[in-house]
Formats: sequence, C-alpha cells, structure tokens
Amino acid sequence: MSDSCNKKYTYFITGGGTGGHIYPAIAVAEALRKDETTKDIYYIGNPDNMEYQIVKKAHFKFLPIKVTGMPRKVSFSFIKWGIQLELANWKALYYLWRFKPDAILGTGGYVSAPALFASNITKTPYMIHDCDAQPGIVSKFVAPMAKAVSVAFEDSIKNIKNDNIYVNGNPIREEFSTLTKEEARKNLRLENKTTICIMGGSQGAKSIDDATIGCLKQIFDKYDVQIIFQTGAKHYDYTLSKLEETYPDYKLNKNLIVRPFFDNMVEVLKSTDIAVSRAGSLSLSEICACSIASILIPYPYAAADHQRKNATSLLNKNACLYLEDDETNSENLFAKIDELLSNSEKLSSIQQNARSLAKLDATKNIVEQLKKVAANE
Repeated sequence: MSDSCNKKYTYFITGGGTGGHIYPAIAVAEALRKDETTKDIYYIGNPDNMEYQIVKKAHFKFLPIKVTGMPRKVSFSFIKWGIQLELANWKALYYLWRFKPDAILGTGGYVSAPALFASNITKTPYMIHDCDAQPGIVSKFVAPMAKAVSVAFEDSIKNIKNDNIYVNGNPIREEFSTLTKEEARKNLRLENKTTICIMGGSQGAKSIDDATIGCLKQIFDKYDVQIIFQTGAKHYDYTLSKLEETYPDYKLNKNLIVRPFFDNMVEVLKSTDIAVSRAGSLSLSEICACSIASILIPYPYAAADHQRKNATSLLNKNACLYLEDDETNSENLFAKIDELLSNSEKLSSIQQNARSLAKLDATKNIVEQLKKVAANE
C-alpha cells in the first residue's frame, strides 16, 4: 500500500436480513480482524434481525439501525417506512462522524442502505458485494457511487453500473478450504460412504421436507447411503410426526440424522456428496467449494426471482440438477437422487463442474480490494 504502510484502518461492515447478506459480511470481517493493517471493525445492522445474534456471537462491535424492506404499495405503512429510513440515515451519519471509518463494505439488504447513503455526505469511500445472479435493489441503486463492486456471478455484471467490478464469488469461511471430508465425517460420527444432505435453509422448506419424508425409505431400500436431513426449526416436529406414519423404523436407522438445524454447516457440507437444497447464493458457493452434486429447488417467491437465476447459472454449466418447487414431490425427488446414485460418471461430472465454479479466494480478494478503497488507491 503506497504511502500508508504503517496506517491502520477502521471499517464499517453493513448488511442484513438474511444469511446470504450476513455470512459473507462476517467472513470478510473475520479476515479483516486478522489483518495487521486493521485498527477497528464495526457492524451496522438491525437489532431485530438475525444479524444481531450472529454478529454478537462473532464478537464484533454492533451499531444498531432500524430499517425494514420498502412496502410495495403507497399507503400509510409506506409513509411510516419513509420516516423510519430518514431516521436511520441520520443515525448512520452520526456513526460515521463519531467513528470516522476509512471505508465501508455493504453486502446488501435494506439495512445496508443508510450507511451507504450517509457516506456520500461524509465522503467516506465504500465498496459493495452482491451475492446473487440478479443484483438486489439496494446494490443497483448504490453501485454507481461505489469505489469498487464485488459480485458472486458473472451474469450479474450486466445489471450493475460501475467501472470497477470484480467477479470474486461469495466470501465463505476459511474452514471450507482447510477441513477435509474425512475429518468432517469423523466430527459428525459418520461412516466413510456416500452421504446425502437434504436442507431447505435455516428456516426449512415444507415442499422439500414433504418430498423427503415420502421417499426416505425408498432411498435406503435401494442404496447403502447415509442421509443428513435438516428440516428447519419450524417444520421439525411436523416432520417427525409424518416420519412416524410413513417410515416408522426411521429411529432405528443409524444412517439417518434428522435435525432442525446444524450449528456447523461446514462439517455437514464437507461430509456431503449429494445435496438437495434451495438456491440461495451463499449455499451455492458453499456447495461448489465442497464439490457437491446438487439438486436445486429454487424458492419460488424470492425477491426478483433471484434463486431461479442463481440455479440456472449453475444448470447452464452442468453443475447441478434442477427441480421446480411445484414439481417437488417424493416421486420426482427420488428420481433425481436415483439419477445421481445410479450413474457414478454423471455424479462425478457434476461434482467436478461444481468444483470448477468455486472461488475459494473470494474473501482474500475482497479484503485486498477493500483495503485499497480504504487507502484511497
């Protein structure tokens, strides 16, 4: 770094609402914390959102701002939201004046907007990272004024206006590079054999859970595999009661793990050969990093239909199988799983194609780009 070799930098990190905005931000913040040129890191988020607990658990300083998504219709709630946003802008401005960050990284979600808006008044340089093939509203709005833009998908470049765009992929935790499949399976007390992970995200997905319940016994009857089934907390009790009806002996199956969620998804995914998953951008980055052959079932109501676009991006590169949510039933899900388990060449090819899309240096590259923004280079 030019003339400021000995200078240490203060950073604001902001983004929230969903794991796809929060976990990439945390991955960058953790890397910055280890960097010798970092003086301080503050995370701006909504204390009522999931980012509050995640940031606190990671031991970063949290600066609260209350702002929610924009109502789609002009009504009293829209006026109320406008007032809320204005107050959030002023609070962000106060934080900028008080802590004087050298640079800001925004990873999306409405909570990131106030700090990025306020930065134009204080002339604080900022960088944004957008995780989806279809960039979010906030990203598209603030991108033209950003010193640098990082994206996860090449497809998203055409929808972002900025002359300094990097296709970095999503920042993910360091363990995705360092943990081996053998170590991960040992930590989870799994055998060393073909492993399937079925997950609908942290909240679960009823269509995926129902389809899985209906075909679990069929999978085990035909194949010697082990299955990790993450139901989501909301659907856990329902799933267990349905399993009692359709597969009464499921508790005796030592090759089946059914949990509402896992605290350490790195171990789960590093253990996995085949995954059934929604198509959130961060999940896809982690799936590719772990060389997993995935069956992607996009959430049909995702903003701007971004999950379908994420999944299509992998499908076009023969790096996944694809199933629409309204076609997700036990018969179709079994057929997709059977397609992979019965054809080892196809399974291996999709795993290799997924691995070729992994960008394991994303966190490191974003940190270097952000440091340049802070140094005004």
